[in-house]
Amino acid sequence: MDRRVDVFEFLGMKAIVASDALRDALHKAARIAGSEASVLITGESGSGKELVARAIHHFSCRSDRPWVDLNCAALPESLVESELFGYEKGAFSGAANSKAGLFEMAHTGTLFLDEIGELDARVQVKLLRILDGTPYFRVGGTRKVSVDVRIVAATNQNLLHLMEEGRFRKDLYFRLSQVVLEVPPLRSRPDDIEALALHFLTRQRPGMTLSPKALEQLRSYSWPGNIRELKNLMTRLALENEDSHVGSIQFAPSREFGDGSGSPSSLEEIERDAIFRALEASGGNQTKAAAMLGISIRTISRKLKSYSQSPDHYQQAI
Repeated sequence: MDRRVDVFEFLGMKAIVASDALRDALHKAARIAGSEASVLITGESGSGKELVARAIHHFSCRSDRPWVDLNCAALPESLVESELFGYEKGAFSGAANSKAGLFEMAHTGTLFLDEIGELDARVQVKLLRILDGTPYFRVGGTRKVSVDVRIVAATNQNLLHLMEEGRFRKDLYFRLSQVVLEVPPLRSRPDDIEALALHFLTRQRPGMTLSPKALEQLRSYSWPGNIRELKNLMTRLALENEDSHVGSIQFAPSREFGDGSGSPSSLEEIERDAIFRALEASGGNQTKAAAMLGISIRTISRKLKSYSQSPDHYQQAI
């Protein structure tokens, strides 16, 4: 490719930047990093929201202080509160010792809360109070804890819709979204697709190349799993191809969508079809389907519920 490719590293995460869209997002991250404002990063799963969050910390005056991150969807709801706020010895079964929460660990630094839309209502209330500067108790504690933490949150959900449904607090949304930064999906950044594909491919097999046809196939695909899906595909090509040159790409059936015209009617239909095909290819196994698409199992479960289609019902259908 003949476009400029920039390579950065933010807290150990490498950024391959060739598109103006991603370059603009990182420039905005650098501009807002100097403030103490809470930042809400929006964008599809796997589009690079954590990278932008790390860039904000990297460029901030807190860059030499702790960086702590939590994927709110990765923990059972029963553990999120104790992980965030810590707990005292004997607070619950299994709490053999006291433990500092992530807020305490991030004191004077940055706390990144990924998939913030997954927090339950009780934790949302406590989080709001902390963001307003109110000291809090550890779970089972009697001594209040005060922290100085900058919050950067991210979501692949529409929080405005969640607010309308009563699933996300309006006051918390406005407290988190003092600055909103949107990360564009990979399909709108074709130059990044090419640069990332070559990066992932040659990291597995140095010297491996992609033909113009293969590059065009990559650029024209819609990538419902975004960068995670691209990385998985390039890893598979590098490991499975005997030749060092990829002439064309056969996308797995689980990654095909729409009517075959290359112009699906909506992003929701692309997403729904990709999830159902991944489930079909994995025999109804949600964990395998999530790995194929580069998304979390909780995301698949939530999407299936929104389609009024339970996992068991779907498994029976196939």
